[in-house]
Amino acid sequence: MIGYTRQKHVLIAVDCIIFGFDGSSMRQLVVKRSFEPAKGKWTLAGGFVQPGEDLPVAAARILTLLTGLEGVYLEQLAAFDHPDRDPKERTVSVAYFALIDINQYKQQLSNEYQAAWFDLREAPPLIFDHDSMVALAKERLRYKAAIHPILFELLPARFTIPQLQQLYESVYEATFDKRNFSRKILSTGLLVKQKEKEKESSKKGAYYYKLDKRRYQEKFHSFLNFVTDPEKLK
Repeated sequence: MIGYTRQKHVLIAVDCIIFGFDGSSMRQLVVKRSFEPAKGKWTLAGGFVQPGEDLPVAAARILTLLTGLEGVYLEQLAAFDHPDRDPKERTVSVAYFALIDINQYKQQLSNEYQAAWFDLREAPPLIFDHDSMVALAKERLRYKAAIHPILFELLPARFTIPQLQQLYESVYEATFDKRNFSRKILSTGLLVKQKEKEKESSKKGAYYYKLDKRRYQEKFHSFLNFVTDPEKLK
């Protein structure tokens, strides 16, 4: 096969941004880089695309290799292509991101590359432009959380308002006033109150709720207005 003449090669890489909820806080998965440059520093799970391999396959392979996680649905985020983003060689990286329930993947996590979960607010600085990748992934996640009930999939079938508030505060990295949060979330009309209460957290207890997914699809705009402006909840 004859290649294109007078063209220099460019490396293609993938980087995986994995967010996880452990029941109390939102976390980010990172690993230790095993080669230079920046060997030994915290990085996203990333690597180079191999010949004959498409991007989704490469992302899944690399994520499993570096972290042990398998079967994670990865969504393509964006390409990062600044000529100087990698100090060693011109590399274009395509970022992928995912949101998972950490408790469902605890047994899979590998120690080979020191894969570790960090609270979003305490995550260490990452190499190259990986922090920019994470920042963009957070924006995308928050937007998706507003128009799709993806966060509810991280909660039990029945949940309390405090549990829901804790989850949204973790995702949006904001503190919401309890009374305002409860009033505004209930005003959407998208939660169905149950008869039972959760009484382990307090003597008074908190009622359980369920998400009405059918009404959510019909009236998601009311929820979009609710979550896209955290200032309204303070």
